[in-house]
Amino acid sequence: MRTLRRAVAVIGIVLVILFVSIAVARTTRARADAAFIAAVNLQTVTLTVDEVDRRALVHLPPAYDGKVALPVVLMFHGNGGTAESVVKETGWVAKSDAAGFIVVFPEATRPDMTQPPKFGRNNPAWNDGSGRFHAGERNITDVAFIAALLDHLEAKFVVDKRRVFATGFSNGASMAFRVGLELSDRIAAIAPVSGALWIAEPKIARPVSLLYITGTADPINPMEGGAPKMASGSGFSGVPEKAKPPVREMVQAWVKLLGCKEEAESIASDIQGITTVVHTGGRDGTEVVFTTIEGHGHIWPGGKSPLPAFILGKTTSRLNANDAVWDFFQSHPKPDSKP
Repeated sequence: MRTLRRAVAVIGIVLVILFVSIAVARTTRARADAAFIAAVNLQTVTLTVDEVDRRALVHLPPAYDGKVALPVVLMFHGNGGTAESVVKETGWVAKSDAAGFIVVFPEATRPDMTQPPKFGRNNPAWNDGSGRFHAGERNITDVAFIAALLDHLEAKFVVDKRRVFATGFSNGASMAFRVGLELSDRIAAIAPVSGALWIAEPKIARPVSLLYITGTADPINPMEGGAPKMASGSGFSGVPEKAKPPVREMVQAWVKLLGCKEEAESIASDIQGITTVVHTGGRDGTEVVFTTIEGHGHIWPGGKSPLPAFILGKTTSRLNANDAVWDFFQSHPKPDSKP
């Protein structure tokens, strides 16, 4: 009996230590995130949409004076990412400061909203139209969240409504596709990177120009389509996989959507391994630009990889996506309203 009591006591002590350790780890992470947010001058926006508490991080560049309207770039993180992680991995804050636009990092919901995000266990994910992840299974109203977020930004800051853009990576790229379709009255242009257009028969109220960037050696977003896998060739055990459409088919679907010319024109690049073509002639002057990076894996071009190369593939550093995306956005504002 004494042995049993001692064992129970020991288990109790271990559980107390475990719970305390978890609490300390959460507190430490929260403090670290708060310090990071303050260090890079990010503001936290919280909204309740369809009874779900949502958040986003907003960065105002030094050029913002509250008088001159500035462009807005929405940057959607990938599956398992957070608003903080995509800030760290992409470098958009520095680009915002240099170019003078407002950059916004919305955050997706996670399976258990009572618990903090944890990669692999409580992954934030967007309802990108694929039906995947908890967001698709529960039909999370992410588009409504983005619409409410834009309302908030326009009410609080001086925003150039003709120059509101959306980009994103992986699952976030798919979300950029979706908001481009469903919020075409508010989004001027989109630039998905390494993600799929899941909407089978896309329709759009107003034509929205597209820049699509991906690596030719991306195992998560394979050029020829199919289920994602590791760069090593192994599948993801325990993860339900859904075959992705071939990349060129997605690009052609947007070409057709805008009414662009089917024949593409090549755009010369002085960077080895970068191939870019453009489909011009879309409605209201819209166009589709398609860029591939030879040998590049599933990493934000010019950014930091959160996982090792045997999972995501190699980074080539041949292209800085922030520069390419912003150059594209600058050339594709919404046209002036017709009388």
